[in-house]
Amino acid sequence: MSGIRTTNTLPEIKIRSILHRLGFRFRIHVPALPGKPDIVLPKYRAVILIHGCFWHNHTCPLFKWPATRADFWRTKIERNRRNDQKAVCALKAQRWRVAIVWECALKGTARLDHESIGNLLRKWLKAETEELEISGDWN
Repeated sequence: MSGIRTTNTLPEIKIRSILHRLGFRFRIHVPALPGKPDIVLPKYRAVILIHGCFWHNHTCPLFKWPATRADFWRTKIERNRRNDQKAVCALKAQRWRVAIVWECALKGTARLDHESIGNLLRKWLKAETEELEISGDWN
């Protein structure tokens, strides 16, 4: 697991690239905020969290419980989910708007094209909506 990146992952880089092309400027991995959000847009009082479907137990076909060391993985992934919930609640308490982009929105057979993701993020940032969740199109 030491080889697993926690920052500057491919999904993060893709989302940052999309936002940058749309003209948004942001900060990354701000340690002063709860959960150290992946992308922070202070001008819009918004943060974007990019979650891997496996590490954060997303209900999509990209998530599958490992067959080995089941207790270890269940404990680890459930702890990740609890930490996510705490961070989102703390961010909202500080009046930050929170968007979650799931890995399945960027990869797999149900991925969304970059233009669609960019449009969703742009509309959310320009609106007053507090939350946004983007995942793959599994319907």
